[in-house]
Amino acid sequence: MEIETLLCSLFLICFTFLILNHRNEQKFKNLPPSPPGLPILGHLHLLKTGPHRALDALSKKYGPVMYLHFGCRPVLIISSSSAAEQCFSKNDIVFANRPETLASKILGYNHTTLGFTPYGDHWRNLRRLTTIQVFSSASLSRSSAIRAEETRAMAKRLFRGSDQGTWMKVNLNCLFFGLVYDVVMVMVAGKRGSIMDEVFGASVVMDICDYVPLLRWMGFKGTEKKLVDLHRRRDCFLQGLIDEAREKINDSFSVGESNKTFVQTLLSIQEAEPEYYTDEILKGLILPMFTAGTHTTALTMEWAMSLLLNHPHELEKARNEIDNNITHGKLLKDSDLPKLPYLRCIINETLRLYPVGPLLVPHSSSEDCKVEGFDVPQDTILLVNAWAIHRDHKLWDEPEIFKPDRFKDIEGVFDSFRFIPFGMGRRACPGSGMAMRLMGLALGTLIQCFEWEREGHGLVDLEEVCGLTLSKAKKLEALYRPRPSMMNLLSQI
Repeated sequence: MEIETLLCSLFLICFTFLILNHRNEQKFKNLPPSPPGLPILGHLHLLKTGPHRALDALSKKYGPVMYLHFGCRPVLIISSSSAAEQCFSKNDIVFANRPETLASKILGYNHTTLGFTPYGDHWRNLRRLTTIQVFSSASLSRSSAIRAEETRAMAKRLFRGSDQGTWMKVNLNCLFFGLVYDVVMVMVAGKRGSIMDEVFGASVVMDICDYVPLLRWMGFKGTEKKLVDLHRRRDCFLQGLIDEAREKINDSFSVGESNKTFVQTLLSIQEAEPEYYTDEILKGLILPMFTAGTHTTALTMEWAMSLLLNHPHELEKARNEIDNNITHGKLLKDSDLPKLPYLRCIINETLRLYPVGPLLVPHSSSEDCKVEGFDVPQDTILLVNAWAIHRDHKLWDEPEIFKPDRFKDIEGVFDSFRFIPFGMGRRACPGSGMAMRLMGLALGTLIQCFEWEREGHGLVDLEEVCGLTLSKAKKLEALYRPRPSMMNLLSQI
């Protein structure tokens, strides 16, 4: 009886909240189109398949600007480049916030990390610091030696695991994740280290409990408890990196400014402003290095190799470009990447077809605004369907087909709202430059040093699994062997 009373009370609370929300929306005369919804759930039941595909199908019926309810949260769905441009140009400041969620509170140190914190002075300070110390052109040049060393180490492991001219099998998903984590660990802490994917793997930004608070109060699937446990393990790991670096400083360990790790740099900044840069703030600055860019970069490389294995002619074109532009007997370097425009086209085309964040990271409106003439209330979540925009027939010729050549004649493609794999506006991904360099170096090295074949007689399976990120349902395994012309060089690495 007590359980029934509790459930009835919770239902009434949710119902009252929905009624109040509905009344609030009545003041807006021109909300975007919306399909019929269900009580409590709103339109969540329409996302049975991959959300990016389900929302694309809805947009074809209701238009490229839709107003939905995911539980009690109003959501603006954008599926056109023109509407995306209005969101990230005219209304860029309005949509510069992130929605507050259970994950951002628990995993994001109470909404204080760069990815989760509201737009304002604190966010600007964090963004400036990470840009200068990690993602600026000067910082990327300084870290090029790390990317080169770890990429060489990857090639060395593959070569040592090969048997001369025999085809060997390798799990490229594991290879790429190992590479990215090693690069990040050396940049952050100056050492390689074992990083558990289940700790720093892709995690949810918004959960069903954020849309239907009733489920959180009921302890649905232990969601909150799992997030707390995940945060504890992450926090322990990050605090260990800080404590280790602090001990070296206390032991009179000195290092040149240009050779400082990210943690050492943060500790120097903390020393100047200890009240602001607490250990918690430092951990919040380090955390995105392991969560924001690692998964997306590794998965994009896996998608790229999957597409190249299914299109051997494109793979051969990339190999010929490398052979014709890189000095014989030399491994590809960061500084060589501008000489390889076709390799960059391959990466861009992969990002177009399989943007690892198909709906980008959610934004939230800080005030009422208008998009394409429609009213958008304050505190509306914004989801931009980059996957749908990248496959829009009005914007792209034969958008379903892998055609790297389409990017040959496109200047300033990342300034175009028809190609937004890293987002746009103030909250666009700050690490896109580093990701593009690492992907170019890693993929170029694998193409330069090894021959590649599909395992089996069929094409590589391109079935998707979509959560926060767009990953392959079946991890990529492929056959490789060292190229005869590279045997001598590989043996000397």
